[in-house]
Amino acid sequence: MSDASFPTPDFGQTHPGLGVLRMAVLLAEAEDATGDDVPGLMAEQIEAGCLDGVAYADVWAELEPGLMGRAPGRLLRILRGCGALERILPEVDALFGVPQISDGQGEVDLGEHLLAALDEAATLGAPLSVRFALLTMNVGKSDSPPEHLPVHYKHIERGVPRVDAIAERFGAPADCRELALLALAECERVHRASEVRAGPVALMLERLGAFDARERFDRLMMVCACDFRGHGDRDKPYAKAALLAAALAACAAIDDPSAEARAAAIAAAFRSQRWSSETA
Repeated sequence: MSDASFPTPDFGQTHPGLGVLRMAVLLAEAEDATGDDVPGLMAEQIEAGCLDGVAYADVWAELEPGLMGRAPGRLLRILRGCGALERILPEVDALFGVPQISDGQGEVDLGEHLLAALDEAATLGAPLSVRFALLTMNVGKSDSPPEHLPVHYKHIERGVPRVDAIAERFGAPADCRELALLALAECERVHRASEVRAGPVALMLERLGAFDARERFDRLMMVCACDFRGHGDRDKPYAKAALLAAALAACAAIDDPSAEARAAAIAAAFRSQRWSSETA
């Protein structure tokens, strides 16, 4: 199929593969339903190899505006439907059909959860680094041993090189890679944070940069909130963010920056014990 027959606006000499990606972004943003022929024609172009040889930097230039749009989840669904997601982000495409335990829902499909979390990020007006972290932080779960499902043992070890590879090939900004790796390592721990033991909360705040990298910490809280709401709790406040904010406020009220002093301050605020053998 020639470039001229592809039903896109006039993009001049746009590469046909990039034209497909640009059309996907336009479709994701459009409020009106689109004719059934357009996704089919997009799939035909992908099947014909229109993305072969396209520079990943050019792919990212088309993908980034869609991720930053109002419906990034819909964009990924369109890209998956026409076969483009498997070509440009196979690590993400592989998440569809993979189960994970979800509080209150039993199990969720990781791919569908990702779409919901990304759309929640759009609702919150989240920056690119938050959306990139949500896009990539679960890629280590795609090939968890079947006998362990829906639990994903050692997915962090599998996920780190995959996040690095995605960031490297697209030339993603450094803060995107940094936040994605932090979310990979810490998001599930944040979900499990408890006021019962103040010591691990104090150590968590330090580890997450709450005292010396506040913007990164705040963005991680946004990632965790979107991940939480992606499980279907979109109308609920994210309680763990409130818990850590209260702990941070308790630490700000003291002059001693030691972990012991911070734990004592948090314990007083939470009326809980300071330390245990567990880690946050």
